[in-house]
Amino acid sequence: MNDTVKYVLSEERIPKFWYNLTADLPVPPPPVLHPGTLKPVGPDDLAPLFPMALIAQEVSTEREIEIPQPVREVYRQWRPSPLHRARRLEKALDTPARIYFKNEGVSPAGSHKPNTAVAQAFYNREAGIRHITTETGAGQWGSSLAFAGAVFGIEIDVYMVRVSYNQKPYRRALMETYGARCVASPSNETASGRAILAKNPNHPGSLGIAISEAVELAAQRDDTKYALGSVLNHVMLHQTVIGQEAMAQFELANDYPDVVIACTGGGSNFAGIAFPFLGAQLRGGKHVRVIAVEPSACPSLTKGAYAYDFGDTAHLTPLTKMHTLGSSFTPPGFHAGGLRYHGMGPLVSLVKELGLIEARAYHQTPCFEAGVQFARAEGIVPAPESNHAVRAAIDEALRCKEEGVSRSILFNLSGHGHFDMQAYIDYQAGNLLDLEYAEDEVALALAGLPSVPAE
Repeated sequence: MNDTVKYVLSEERIPKFWYNLTADLPVPPPPVLHPGTLKPVGPDDLAPLFPMALIAQEVSTEREIEIPQPVREVYRQWRPSPLHRARRLEKALDTPARIYFKNEGVSPAGSHKPNTAVAQAFYNREAGIRHITTETGAGQWGSSLAFAGAVFGIEIDVYMVRVSYNQKPYRRALMETYGARCVASPSNETASGRAILAKNPNHPGSLGIAISEAVELAAQRDDTKYALGSVLNHVMLHQTVIGQEAMAQFELANDYPDVVIACTGGGSNFAGIAFPFLGAQLRGGKHVRVIAVEPSACPSLTKGAYAYDFGDTAHLTPLTKMHTLGSSFTPPGFHAGGLRYHGMGPLVSLVKELGLIEARAYHQTPCFEAGVQFARAEGIVPAPESNHAVRAAIDEALRCKEEGVSRSILFNLSGHGHFDMQAYIDYQAGNLLDLEYAEDEVALALAGLPSVPAE
């Protein structure tokens, strides 16, 4: 087979449409509210932050939204991403389970994040925008948007959570290599950052604070928009290329998952792999168990309240109904920085409320134990975030062994851990701690939830 034929086959297997779960849900999602009026926001309310094409996707109820050809052309650099059968891990576990993983670590930035970064950069360029601000936790999103900015000629400013900024210098270097500017958050560049530092000059930062800084700057400049790497509906939409490809790959393998697993911080990689399977189920297809896995130190799905809350610490964003630990909550500085967000995406939160998915939480030590076991069996070092999904997949495989049942288990390997080796050094040295979140801080943060009249 020559390279031209390979290219055509690969491009044909890239989805031509993103899938919108909203079209198949039994109830409509709760509206996003203006924090001042408590009325549903309109396009004009969001226009300072996002181009109109993304605003339209955010509120769309269409089942399919066409992927622009320029976006698919960039996707083909790494899509379709491979679906692997983890046979050596199965053998090591001595399990009858069939374990599959979708490897999103093959993208240029090493994670699933470019699936939406490329789309968002494209729509901003089409709207004439040449400057985007954003936040990042572990750096996967920041490096992905930096890559997309380089592709489409857009300047990128990234506010990186300070604890991750210090833990992960190579992620920072990757962003700068792509041409982005990376700033430790909280910073002195914004009013929201200065207010935090005035109270605590050594504040470790949080995604909520970094979002506040990026949103504040975007709202002040006519030539600048804001981009978010998770949580919002249009971000979940763009990630569904993962699950759609997986469904096609399972058909080629003559199999279908009984269990679908992904880690969850804001919910984007989880939605990407799970929503297409949930949509098929809601349309009368096979039932699948869907498991969202989060860190015990930031357990929004398993311990948070389902309520309207701000998406950022400085309360510059609209109110969304989600599972939240409170917008003022700062999670401890565990290594899975991409999962250190106080809230969960509204659509992920809604499907949890509807009983369509399960949620569980793990401490970071057993997750790294699972990541090392996976690496020694399959040769791929997972990102700290992805280790949560690996842990759950191994536990489900061991459950199959105990029950003597063969099930098909699919998990999303959302990214590789090549820029996170300090975390593995800490684990191997026995210095990785299972950090607990402060329950009194969560209680205080939840006490400060905005007052929204009953629906």
